[in-house]
Amino acid sequence: MCGIVGFHGPEDVVQDMIIGLTALQHRGQDAAGIATFDDSFHLHKGQGLVNDVFKPKHVKKLTGHTGIGHVRYTTQGANDSDLAQPFLTSYPFGLAMVHNGNVINFRDVAKRLHEHYHVLPKTTNDLELIMYTFASELRVKDLDRLSVVDIFDAVETTQELVKGAYATITMIAGHGLLAFNDPLAIRPLVLGRRDTENGPVYAFVSESTCFDYLDFEFVENVGPGQAVFIDNNFQVHYKNTYAPPKNFCVFEQIYFAREDSIIHGRLVARERVRLGKLLARKVSNAGLQPDMVIDVPSSGYFAASGLAEAIGVPYRRALVKNNHMGRSFIVSTQKGREDVVKKKLNPIREFVEGKKVAVVDDSIVRGTTSRRIVRLLREAGAAEVYFISSAPPIVSPCIYGIDMAMSTELIAANYTEDEICRYIEADKVIYQDLADLEELFAEEKGHGGSCFACFSGKYPTGDVSRYLRHIQEERESHRSDKKGQSVSAKAPAPTEH
Repeated sequence: MCGIVGFHGPEDVVQDMIIGLTALQHRGQDAAGIATFDDSFHLHKGQGLVNDVFKPKHVKKLTGHTGIGHVRYTTQGANDSDLAQPFLTSYPFGLAMVHNGNVINFRDVAKRLHEHYHVLPKTTNDLELIMYTFASELRVKDLDRLSVVDIFDAVETTQELVKGAYATITMIAGHGLLAFNDPLAIRPLVLGRRDTENGPVYAFVSESTCFDYLDFEFVENVGPGQAVFIDNNFQVHYKNTYAPPKNFCVFEQIYFAREDSIIHGRLVARERVRLGKLLARKVSNAGLQPDMVIDVPSSGYFAASGLAEAIGVPYRRALVKNNHMGRSFIVSTQKGREDVVKKKLNPIREFVEGKKVAVVDDSIVRGTTSRRIVRLLREAGAAEVYFISSAPPIVSPCIYGIDMAMSTELIAANYTEDEICRYIEADKVIYQDLADLEELFAEEKGHGGSCFACFSGKYPTGDVSRYLRHIQEERESHRSDKKGQSVSAKAPAPTEH
């Protein structure tokens, strides 16, 4: 999961890009990059947060009326500066591209690039596979008279060859700015516009919250298989080919997206409140009578408030978050995740001491973070701790860009709820029902459907067993220690406490 932006207007765009990427910092903290274009490409990228990577001396050199940017969260490949986006290629015309998502048939695409196009990608980043496939299809066109139809033809072939989830933005030097989605629109991408005295500025961004900071007007979502090209005269051209309904990642609504974003017509904060209210029935049926409901900040807040309202008990913010720590979910190692939890959350003893506490988190993935939170509350004097997940049990790995790990690491894929409860040391564990989640995000007019693969094991791209094996092999190859010994990927065994 990453965050991407692309701007095209009559004035330099780098300042808008910095603001836009900062608004998307929650989507990736490993690396950041920006490429702009005037008469040539200007590129700067590096490891770290946006404010760390882009100093005034760098921003000054990023001139141009067109630009793309990226914040990276590592799922595939190592975390180093060479893998930071954007990526550039000089032919045809000069292309610069960013993407958010995950290519699942990466071996097939790499093989085709080598055998059919005689291209050897330099890195393990999926973006190269998309970029070189698109570039190779574009270069067979009449480049002296390149048309919008030619660009869209190259996009369509790329979408047929590259499987998985991807939202992409591409600068085509001297021609304009292009965005396109995978055929199921699994990852978010929205188009906005701001009118200025010198003409319109267009922007593609991962989440609509960017527009709030930049005074842009939301125009539309980039839909399933859609491509949008904005030429140098600021004319907007569309390709709409694919008919399947969208299968948007529901985990964006549960956890990843910012709560002030509007995704396919749904305010994320409102949907999380609804998730909390759905949990009230299960809490009541379990005979639980908590003294208070608290959240694991900050993605658990709205679900916790919805639950508290529905069962008629007070909501308290009893876990204080150190806002200078990153999101533990997107830290690349388990030890790193546990360290982040330990350093960023501090319970308010006066609130929880002697109380029966229902603590709401967005999900339970490996269980180790949940256990640490339960221990924090016990150490603060909580009499009982009920751990409540606004998501159903995660039983299958996400192969579309969220690093949920493989099935061997997913605690719900290997153990019962009672075993999980004992492992995380809670008095009770409550999960969201998958049927309730599916009903809440059922396909409806104007919104489309959602992908529930991590909860159901049903992948919208069909049979992915071969790709799952390939992805697992790739991940295991990157989990070797310095001596080349494989690191164990097995989920921790729940034990009696």
